[in-house]
Amino acid sequence: MVWSAPYIGSRPVTILGGGVLGRRIACSYVAGGFNVHIRDPSPQARDDALKYIDDNKEFYTTFCPNGKPAPYGTYTASADIETAVKDAWLVIEAVPEKIELKIDTFGQLDKYAPKDCILGSNSSSFRSGLMLDLVSDERRKMVCNVHYTMPPMVRTVELMTDGYTHQEIFPFLSDVLRLCGMLPATARKESTGFIFNRIWAAVKREILTTLAEGVSDAAEIDALWAHMFQTSVVPCQMMDRVGLDTVAFIEDNYINERKLDGSLTVDWLRNHYITQGKLGLKTPEQGGLYPPSTVVAAAGTTTAEKQMPPIFVLDVGLGANSPAYPSLAAISTNGKILRLDAPNQPPKALVTGLPLPDGIDVDPSANRMYWTNMGADVTAKDGSLMSATLDGTDKKVLLGDGILTTPKQLVLVKDQESGTEKLYFCDREGCSVHRCNVDGSEHEVLVQNPGGVGDLMDWCVGITVDLKQRKLYWTQKGPAKSNLGRIFRANMDYDFLAAGETASNRSDIEVVFDKLPEPIDLEMESETGVLYWTDRGEHPRGCSLNCAKVSGNGEGDMKEVKILARRFHEPIGLKLDLARKQIFVCDLGGSVYAVDVETGKKTVVHRDEGSYTGLVTLPGV
Repeated sequence: MVWSAPYIGSRPVTILGGGVLGRRIACSYVAGGFNVHIRDPSPQARDDALKYIDDNKEFYTTFCPNGKPAPYGTYTASADIETAVKDAWLVIEAVPEKIELKIDTFGQLDKYAPKDCILGSNSSSFRSGLMLDLVSDERRKMVCNVHYTMPPMVRTVELMTDGYTHQEIFPFLSDVLRLCGMLPATARKESTGFIFNRIWAAVKREILTTLAEGVSDAAEIDALWAHMFQTSVVPCQMMDRVGLDTVAFIEDNYINERKLDGSLTVDWLRNHYITQGKLGLKTPEQGGLYPPSTVVAAAGTTTAEKQMPPIFVLDVGLGANSPAYPSLAAISTNGKILRLDAPNQPPKALVTGLPLPDGIDVDPSANRMYWTNMGADVTAKDGSLMSATLDGTDKKVLLGDGILTTPKQLVLVKDQESGTEKLYFCDREGCSVHRCNVDGSEHEVLVQNPGGVGDLMDWCVGITVDLKQRKLYWTQKGPAKSNLGRIFRANMDYDFLAAGETASNRSDIEVVFDKLPEPIDLEMESETGVLYWTDRGEHPRGCSLNCAKVSGNGEGDMKEVKILARRFHEPIGLKLDLARKQIFVCDLGGSVYAVDVETGKKTVVHRDEGSYTGLVTLPGV
């Protein structure tokens, strides 16, 4: 019998289960333009699933071919399985990992689903061939595994036959999955654990044995894994996120089928964790492989990450998101302003097509953001200072047209003493420090070094202001990896005319630090007199986040430099969040980190193939 693809039209994809994974599966289809119906007996789960799609469907379109389709699919939810599947062309079960439940579920689907409906199981460990006890012979040809990992962070979907499945179903479903931004793979034959999960199961098994034997602990294993593979996806955190009870269910299946010894894996896990109510994400108060203070407390987040405010980050456009680098012009108009609202979630693009954006700040009270663009051609002096509303609309050029060369880091300063709001920023190849009003008026050059475009020692990059001491700080990074970087300061209220000087020869400039690897962005905590900065220079002192107390408030300066965190991938922007005892840092390697001020521990809150320069958090959130 030749298989024919089902007619889709307005028919829905039905997802059985509105939990953490079910709602993500549903959201991917909505983003791909397919109508979706979620079935879950819990009213709270249904409400949460619909809200998740409301909040995240735009994120998911980031991965769809050519961006968002028109329009989004519709999405509804109900408690009754017969109603949910009666007109579906595809059903995917995402119910708990219990084989008896899955067998019963497929029996109901055989009874209620249309004859041409494809029936998929999202099981992470059971072959769909084990779920057919109540399924008719003819219907078995329509059943298969459709196993999602954890979209949108991990978009792999593994397809596998139940032993009877029409082979034409797999290329058809693969095409559908690609439309939804997923990455499909098809197992060549039935296999417990599919493709990746077999490899992953072996990793988990050996990790549990390592823990059971007391050779190491979860945090150390994850730290080694993260460093070795340069990834934020680490195994012990992943097990806590999935839930240790689910990990045990999955491992039981391998043990039973392959006659494995579970004494140092699943038995140890049950005796030391599960029977004590330590399940990980599901029990944040009791903890899991990690203790309660650091256990994953929400899907994809640690306790520290849970405190992440919205972050505006600049993608300079030099990463893998520039298609094939066809020309310098294409690269130099590939910059974006992105908004991150949750850890390890796809960002929302607010502004695109920018020429190498570098520094950013926001003013929530005015609903405005401000940023610099380095421009495409140094010799043309086509750098600019721009502004827009916080949603990326109402874009305005504040300074441009040959005024700036390569403007860099930027800070908005609300000065109550003078009653002004000023934007301070550096111009790298312009070898200068600037400020202006938030509408671009009253533009002033505060510092003008004698060098030109090629004089790297005079290049000005990062900037901050200490309102308490009325001081202006900036960095001059020097040649790359040269250990000739310097941090300067001067009076922010300096009157050139009264002193008979100019921006080129003012006498109040002093060197605060010299012989630094390559200092970049700065921020000051005025109350404590502590200066923080990123350094993109060479290891061991470079690729680091640093601080020093530079204002002793009458007791003299104390300039001992402390390295708070290292091993970034060329860090650029930083933003203090000291109320939560953390600092956010972004790097050219495409990562945004939260750094604990007290311990220096780095947590990746976002990582992709971008190339990040400036960032700022939305205060008060």
